[in-house]
Amino acid sequence: MSVHQEIKRVTTHSFQEMKNKGEKIAMLTAYDFSMAKVLDEAGVDVILVGDSASNVMAGHETTLPITLDQMIYHAASVIRGTSRALVVVDLPFGSYQGNSKEALNSAIRIMKESGAHGVKLEGGVEIAESIERIVAAGIPVMGHLGLTPQSIYKFGTYTVRAKEEAEAKRLKSDILRLQEAGCFSVVLEKIPAQLAKEATDSVLIPTIGIGAGPHCDGQVLVINDMIGLTKGFTPRFLRQYLDLFSEINGAVQSYIKDVKSGNFPNEKEQY
Repeated sequence: MSVHQEIKRVTTHSFQEMKNKGEKIAMLTAYDFSMAKVLDEAGVDVILVGDSASNVMAGHETTLPITLDQMIYHAASVIRGTSRALVVVDLPFGSYQGNSKEALNSAIRIMKESGAHGVKLEGGVEIAESIERIVAAGIPVMGHLGLTPQSIYKFGTYTVRAKEEAEAKRLKSDILRLQEAGCFSVVLEKIPAQLAKEATDSVLIPTIGIGAGPHCDGQVLVINDMIGLTKGFTPRFLRQYLDLFSEINGAVQSYIKDVKSGNFPNEKEQY
């Protein structure tokens, strides 16, 4: 029997068990109660309350504008919809980069006010001290390397990272430092598949890929992209399982037609 089938509540311990047994980890994002309930009942292992809420829920161009208060609101909504999945929350831009004390305070607020099970931070060696401080307080931390969307203005583009040898070398040393700092897992975003394999093989902790090939210990996608609610977003790494934008659009058009024609509500739909 797989770890996935055995467990009633996914924990960081189950994460490690999955990696040890060679069982892949399935992770998706969610930002609200209703979607979290669907994902949890479907059996997803991890729900990431991503700062991608800034894009897909609030319509911002980048992840930078979302605040700590807004992330806590989304996280608390997701927690109320889950009973099985591990829920990890992104520390938003500006809530941890200043110093390790600020990072710890932000992580504590997320844990206390939302009831989440862990936090995720973007970056390598430069945030290792913050990670150590958060872990020392008993809060599980997931790392994030490769394309780190909070640094989009530094990169200037969302293209694949670490294709050059210097950046690849830095990523390999960063993942070892994140493991040493106490991360229970690391997300690898938009890096060459071979580099993701080397990074994954170099650490004992699980890696979660997004646009990082098949060799990571798990995969994550943004739910709105995966079910086709995001129109016109078709990166190579995305497998779209539904086209909900078209489905919902069609349903709304049918509703408008029925209201305009007087067909809705009919005799069975009134008191």
